[in-house]
Amino acid sequence: MILALVGMPVLAQTVPTSALQMQLSFAPLVKQATPAVVNIYARTIVQRSRTPLQADPFFERFFQSPDSGRARVQNSLGSGVILSGDGIVVSNYHVVGMADDIRIVLADRREFSARVVLSDVDSDLAILKIDDVEELPFLALRDSEGVEVGELALAIGNPFGVGQTVSSGIVSGLARSGGMNGGGQGYFIQTDAPINPGNSGGALIDMQGELIGINTSILTSSGGSNGIGFAIPANLIAAFMEQARNGATRFARPWAGLSGQAVDADMAAPLGLDRPGGIILSGLHKVSPFLAAGFSVGDVIIAVDGGEVHSPAEMIYRMSVAGLGKQTRVTRLRDGVQTDLTVALIEAPEDPPRNSIRLSDRSLLPGLELSRINPAVLSELNLPLEVEGVAVTDLGRFGLRVGLRPGDVILGVNGQDVQTPVQVRDAFAGQRQAQLVVQRGAQRLSLRFRI
Repeated sequence: MILALVGMPVLAQTVPTSALQMQLSFAPLVKQATPAVVNIYARTIVQRSRTPLQADPFFERFFQSPDSGRARVQNSLGSGVILSGDGIVVSNYHVVGMADDIRIVLADRREFSARVVLSDVDSDLAILKIDDVEELPFLALRDSEGVEVGELALAIGNPFGVGQTVSSGIVSGLARSGGMNGGGQGYFIQTDAPINPGNSGGALIDMQGELIGINTSILTSSGGSNGIGFAIPANLIAAFMEQARNGATRFARPWAGLSGQAVDADMAAPLGLDRPGGIILSGLHKVSPFLAAGFSVGDVIIAVDGGEVHSPAEMIYRMSVAGLGKQTRVTRLRDGVQTDLTVALIEAPEDPPRNSIRLSDRSLLPGLELSRINPAVLSELNLPLEVEGVAVTDLGRFGLRVGLRPGDVILGVNGQDVQTPVQVRDAFAGQRQAQLVVQRGAQRLSLRFRI
């Protein structure tokens, strides 16, 4: 008993490293980590929405009001984590991605202005920079591949704007994929450490005080935490940080140029698998790096760089972590035989050139933006691999009124096939009406309109 009393003050001054020490207090670990977790106050100036009739020059006068056309200020609250002493901060895209003014408040009450240097809506991540600072407290990134279900974890953030708060739990699951409440698409660590609105962008740390993920979303029916929270793994954050350091302003992820689906229980045995797992390929673009490496339709992708993959989102995550310009080892199953193939990690090619144009105010559809489809456009608009033609990338003033949607593919105008934006522009010249043949997903539509 005396020995326990003598030892307790010593343990209280060190980071807990055993289950016995955890029973005493998380306080030393929290004291070590919280200086690097910040509160973020973001302000966005947004224009009031206008209906298609309000945008029409004739009907515009009937919708005049004192607030018509006025901008409003939208405030958002979240959290962030300092990743380096010179002011690199990571947060969620949905917290700061569209902000015009960002204020960062440290745990010691110091305040700084920050700017977004790299962001990506699909990953729901943003890298910010605080200028003219040095020696800020920061958290080290852990290799998230080593994170295991059952590990103790702490979530640190600013829930509901009440101030910096710490909650504890465990890592509840790995390889969670899909879209969660918060905008993120991809691959997540699940935790039961309570996460609430305002925690977005905050830290999920392990018992060594290392960052294992950025809290991004919750699964909820009430708006509060139900013990199912999701964090973006540290390895993906490291890839973002590297690209930001290299001067990138948008996150460039490797392009696979393939389509496929997860292998389920019914498919596993016929494919030579003893259990469900992997992705069976259903399509390959003609310039896909996987096709160049030797993959074919019907092959099964088992692993990327030794890490098993069970969904397309998980495969893209592992490719993104490996990094552009590098090569990755992909394990293929064909006819019951596993083989490792080397795949080059490239951006989606801009070949042929997209040659984007915006139609003039005198055109049939003023302001409509069109691009020739190439692999980069396919990737940006999430179009099927086999699609060719001209894609609608911005609707302009009247595109919505005539039935167009972003991502529509224009195949023909007034009975003539079109392959380039210029052909569409020329087909509209001098016309007051038109008939479009449009591909939208699996549907082929005919749109007739008069302006």
